[in-house]
Amino acid sequence: MTSNDIPSPSRRQIVGAVGTGLAVAAATSAAQAQEPSAAAQQPLTDPIGKFPAPPFKRQSQPWPGLAGRMDPKPDHGETSYRGSGRLAGRKALITGGDSGMGRAAAIAFAREGADVAINYLPDEEPDAREVVDLIKAAGRKGIAIPGDLRDEAFCRDLVARAVEGLGGLDILVSNAGRQQAHDSILDISNEQFDWTMKTNIYAPFWIIKAALPHLKPGATIIASTSEQATDPTPDLYDYAQTKAATTNFVRSLGKQLAKKGIRVNGVAPGPIWTPLQVSGGASMEKLEKFGAQTPFGRPGQPVELAGIYVQLASSDGSYATGQVYGAAGGNGLP
Repeated sequence: MTSNDIPSPSRRQIVGAVGTGLAVAAATSAAQAQEPSAAAQQPLTDPIGKFPAPPFKRQSQPWPGLAGRMDPKPDHGETSYRGSGRLAGRKALITGGDSGMGRAAAIAFAREGADVAINYLPDEEPDAREVVDLIKAAGRKGIAIPGDLRDEAFCRDLVARAVEGLGGLDILVSNAGRQQAHDSILDISNEQFDWTMKTNIYAPFWIIKAALPHLKPGATIIASTSEQATDPTPDLYDYAQTKAATTNFVRSLGKQLAKKGIRVNGVAPGPIWTPLQVSGGASMEKLEKFGAQTPFGRPGQPVELAGIYVQLASSDGSYATGQVYGAAGGNGLP
């Protein structure tokens, strides 16, 4: 039989063959999706026993405290957080980036591909050095800018130095805060009250004003608020009202900046194991049982909020603005 004698396949045969091939490919893809390699599988982890639970050792440090001296040490994701390029090329400024949620966000942002500048108090230098080293180990630019946020001139300078050092600004995380526990309003001096207000309310106002001219459509502002904003405890009279203010500025500014394409959101944690607790933010009795009142029976670790900051900073969260996301171990509302 010559080549001219070879019968041509019918249209039905061609379509049938293509259909069979697509079906096989689809079945293969489905099987691969359902049966990932052993290396890719992630075992389920019971959140109740994932991190330390009370009772905790009584301990105290002078304000502002260092994470490196806490027992047990907080987990900020130093060894566990894995990035996937969700923030590649972004430029972030994080206040209070030496410890707590700010440190967890800084580590996560860097491992997601962002360059990061952190602000902190000079007394927090040991913690801050560790964070900058972790940012650089991720192959990103890390900038340390120590200073007191109660100073308006410093707040403006902080933004200017971050913009210059990073080559711009895409993400602003207003995280730094002061928290001191007092049994009575009568125990709070005017100086202490002013310190909390300046750090928690005035500083974000000054920093956001300085940052806005540098933020382009697609940029994000993220504020760290607290469950204290909606369910305050009696010992945090001044701190709680600042967090109520933070929650409301997120909702107001989110509406105001929507037309500019700039998103504003908040993260409202419950009890999180940070230096705030051991440097005057909780009594010794409260510290021993810290987190026990939650359904999980333990405090959260900063790393457990890192993914929320990443989601709010990334383009994946582009429809979220004026929102407050909670993580409180089962307690209350954000």
